[in-house]
Amino acid sequence: MGGEHVGANEFRVVDLTVQRRGGSFSWFLRAVDVAVAALRNFFRRTENDFRRFNYLGEWHSHPSFQASPSATDIATVTEIATDESVGANFVVLVIVRLQSGEVEGSATLFLPDGTNQPAVLELEEVA
Repeated sequence: MGGEHVGANEFRVVDLTVQRRGGSFSWFLRAVDVAVAALRNFFRRTENDFRRFNYLGEWHSHPSFQASPSATDIATVTEIATDESVGANFVVLVIVRLQSGEVEGSATLFLPDGTNQPAVLELEEVA
């Protein structure tokens, strides 16, 4: 997920990678090569302006489950956030699902010290 820094502690998602392989009904395997290639393209399009545009984190859907992180989701994103080679100041995990024709979701903020906390997710209408 690529994002734009739009204010103090406020970011807008401007780029999503959709992975079409690597999972089943109840689990998902992240293809790192797909994610890295997508990030490189995102950085190129945003002219490597890392102060304004950068990696925000990961997202996926829970079509048949609550739009909140599972224990596996938490462990996986904690690993990303605490990996010094990633070098992230934070990682956001967004989980979405379609429920009765409406998109619902959650966002969780993960920090390099291994902690996490709920974040505010605002869904904007696209005209």
